[in-house]
Amino acid sequence: MIKVMIERVLAEDMDVTYEAEIRKTLAAVMAAKGFISGTSYGDVHHPNVRTIITNWDNLGCWNRWYQSSERRDVNRAIQLMLKQEEIIRVLMPQSVS
Repeated sequence: MIKVMIERVLAEDMDVTYEAEIRKTLAAVMAAKGFISGTSYGDVHHPNVRTIITNWDNLGCWNRWYQSSERRDVNRAIQLMLKQEEIIRVLMPQSVS
């Protein structure tokens, strides 16, 4: 299993609009092959920063979703609300020796 962390910085006064659009994204991603779960967080000290952490079966499933036209379509409106490009980090478990 992998985790994908997406950080977004919203433009001013876009929080309500963002919340409506992220629900559309959630509906689409739930049908994606390999999607396990996801949680959205707000930054306590920076109210316009959102972090989404999703769990995927494997890197291939995430890459398929990330490159899909469906993801581009549901994220189009979200991209317009951002102050800067979203930051995506793909995280894999590491064994500790």
